[in-house]
Amino acid sequence: MEHHSIQAHPVQSAFRILFCLSFSIFIFGIAATPDLLGEPSQPPEKLTYIKVMKGSVPEYQAISVSANGVGAYDGRKLDESPKPRPLKLSASTTQMLFTLAKSLGDFRSIQLESHKKVADLGLKTFIYDHDGHENKVQFNYTRNREAQDLIDLFEGIESVEQHIGSLEFSARYDHLGLPGELMQIEIDLNNKALVDPELMVPILQKIADDSQYLHIAQERAVDILHRIQNPR
Repeated sequence: MEHHSIQAHPVQSAFRILFCLSFSIFIFGIAATPDLLGEPSQPPEKLTYIKVMKGSVPEYQAISVSANGVGAYDGRKLDESPKPRPLKLSASTTQMLFTLAKSLGDFRSIQLESHKKVADLGLKTFIYDHDGHENKVQFNYTRNREAQDLIDLFEGIESVEQHIGSLEFSARYDHLGLPGELMQIEIDLNNKALVDPELMVPILQKIADDSQYLHIAQERAVDILHRIQNPR
């Protein structure tokens, strides 16, 4: 009796190789993706600055920003519901914010209140969130230089966001008020009081391009756009 050796068909062998390769890639993908195994990745670190001062306009202001620059701004009266507006900060501003926070130990076990007899300047709060933990410090007035620099950065962003809100309101309901608001933006630019003024570009472009607005408002919007987009 003749014995014939049995060899796998070339197509079958290729299929088995392809199957094993695909399965290996699938397993590797699962191992590299914790979410698929029920282990969600940690959210990026986040900074938040809150200032509350009753009677001011606005009374409540808050800015939160993640390490990727994505964040939100909320400015309102204390008795109003939250209405955060998304924002995206530049990489340089984001880096400065987190560098200053690091210099303050990410607000871990730090006292910033000066304990000096000063007027009510508003209750300020710094919050650092990372890996599910929150560090928080509150104060009215501080003499810490890094903390004041951090306040100045956040408040420069808040000024930009307030201008955006005012421009959007005037562009809709108060065309005659636009020139005055645009003039204040020019003053703040002169005083270097604005951080990431590029955030205003969309609404400024809308005003500059729409003939329904006063010609002087359009001219000022164009001038501000030029200053923002060509800072040097």
